[in-house]
Amino acid sequence: MKLQGLRVIDLSMYLPGPHLTLMMADHGAEVIRIEPPGGEPSRHYGPFEEGADGKPQSVWFRTLHRGKKSLCLNLKHPKGKEIFLKLAATADVIVEGFRPGVMDRLGLGYKDIKAINPRLVYCAVSAFGHSGPMYGKATHDMGAQALTGFLAINDSGDGKPVVPGFPSADAASAMMGLSGILMALYRRETTGQGDFVDAAMYDSLLSFSAHLTGPVLGEGKAPLTKTGRSIGGAAFYNVYETKDAKFIVLSGREPKFAENFLGYLQRTDLVALCALDDCVAQEPVKEFLRGAFKTKTQAEWVAVLSTLDVGWAPVRNMAEAVEQPQAKARAMVITDDQGRRHIGNPIKFTEEPASFGFASPALNQDAEAVLALLGYDAATITKLKVEGVFG
Repeated sequence: MKLQGLRVIDLSMYLPGPHLTLMMADHGAEVIRIEPPGGEPSRHYGPFEEGADGKPQSVWFRTLHRGKKSLCLNLKHPKGKEIFLKLAATADVIVEGFRPGVMDRLGLGYKDIKAINPRLVYCAVSAFGHSGPMYGKATHDMGAQALTGFLAINDSGDGKPVVPGFPSADAASAMMGLSGILMALYRRETTGQGDFVDAAMYDSLLSFSAHLTGPVLGEGKAPLTKTGRSIGGAAFYNVYETKDAKFIVLSGREPKFAENFLGYLQRTDLVALCALDDCVAQEPVKEFLRGAFKTKTQAEWVAVLSTLDVGWAPVRNMAEAVEQPQAKARAMVITDDQGRRHIGNPIKFTEEPASFGFASPALNQDAEAVLALLGYDAATITKLKVEGVFG
């Protein structure tokens, strides 16, 4: 497996960091979760099911922490800090998601770890990064979306933003963090030195905005969903309601798709409008399509569109999405030997595919094994537990 032999120490919580390290665990890395007293917060979010130990287990937690180990460690305790530093000395990667400055104040920041392990790659996932005027500002995903302009175009054309359905800032920072880690590990093969990966939600989202920032960078104008080609302005990149109050999306603006579908609808006179960069001029096309889609149910449109070369898709809810044959064919919904379903790993290789350790750890279940690995004997481990250092 691609990452076999790598040891990853994961202090992150909620979504970005745990998703990042899940990608690594599925591809062979040893991931040791350092959980705070009381455990990773997502352990306490329902729905719940029976875990391997017979106790209630959060589905959220197990889908992000399969195949990982757990050590519940009090990093504010001097001996907890000592244990962490010993473990860090053996690691290849550390991932943390605290506010910038927290790990430095604990004496566990990148400079502290680099002094004992110069080969280590240290990835800090945060909202706004480790520099700039918003250093240390608290927020989760939606705050980063708001400040990058993404939330402003998360509307229905009325200019009123709504809570986003997908945590794109979380996902983008996880992706960029993983990319940075792998780059640093590759470079380490030449230099023998690790590095600090500063993965910010804010930066990550802005880097994905090339298709939106033409008017911003060229004219100083913000994109609007009414006029933006790929955010609601174009007739053939839009959402249409069907007769049964369901939805179909047209998801390809190429001229041939407009020709094919409008030809089927016997409105080739509208094809030329679809090629215009002026989305306001496409309003007659959108108006016609709104009416056309209301004449059939979603299922009937699926039958029609399946015969045409058009970019399109029915809008599915997530329960429907995971039942689609494509999800199974791509191993993106997989079932363990207990019949529980999991979301698969999107990083596909022909020669060394992901291998899933489906069990997610009970809180602190690997403490004794990890501490023994670091040289602690049974009596010392018991004493440390009594002192509240771990567990």
